[in-house]
Amino acid sequence: MTQELFRQDAYLRETPAIVVAIGEQGVVLDRTVFYPLGGGQAGDAGVLVLADGQELLVADARKCKDPEGKPVPGVAHVPAPGQEALLAQLRPGDSVVARIDWERRHRLMRFHTTTHLLCHLVPQLVNGCSITPDSARLDFNMTDPLDKDVLTEGIARLVAAAHTVEVGAISDDELDANPALVKSMSVQPPRGTGSIRTIRVGDAIDFQPCGGTHVANTSEIGRVVVTKIEKKSATTRRVVLGFA
Repeated sequence: MTQELFRQDAYLRETPAIVVAIGEQGVVLDRTVFYPLGGGQAGDAGVLVLADGQELLVADARKCKDPEGKPVPGVAHVPAPGQEALLAQLRPGDSVVARIDWERRHRLMRFHTTTHLLCHLVPQLVNGCSITPDSARLDFNMTDPLDKDVLTEGIARLVAAAHTVEVGAISDDELDANPALVKSMSVQPPRGTGSIRTIRVGDAIDFQPCGGTHVANTSEIGRVVVTKIEKKSATTRRVVLGFA
């Protein structure tokens, strides 16, 4: 089990940690600030600082999997190519400092929060999502056309309004009683722990289960624009976001 510190504080940039395991999937730590690929959001990159100060480059973070490919508790830090010599120096029990590429993470946080604003502007179910440091997209289950300029103006208005973004939680029973809170058709919130993480934007802008990283206030998003709207199928409209 890896303690996922980013779930409660997306602004943590580094943490001391202990190496738990080293294998084909990567380096597993007892705690981390690295967000693993999931929910449409890209995994974090950064470094693991060894005891002697050397930095092992981490290209990605992924959820650990069992031999059958099913997710299991833990976050694997995937070394970048060419890190074999440093990786060979690591042993379970070693102390390291896990440090994310903050500029890259902050771009992900800004884009992810913007997708929540889009869910407010386009109140339709989502059947696809991708959030990278350079662009983001949401695929909406709908047939009506969308206007790029209208959505860009709507995003700018919500950003300027400086809505707070809060992390919370609801129980499985609360979600069962309010199934409309789940706006994604492709990604379902994890159940079984008794608590489901939620994100709330403002008083009535957006509220839904979400495990990603977000900024604390919409004003921090900055200038994000809709760069493209595509008709992906008869019932799907894709909205692509970029930084201005």
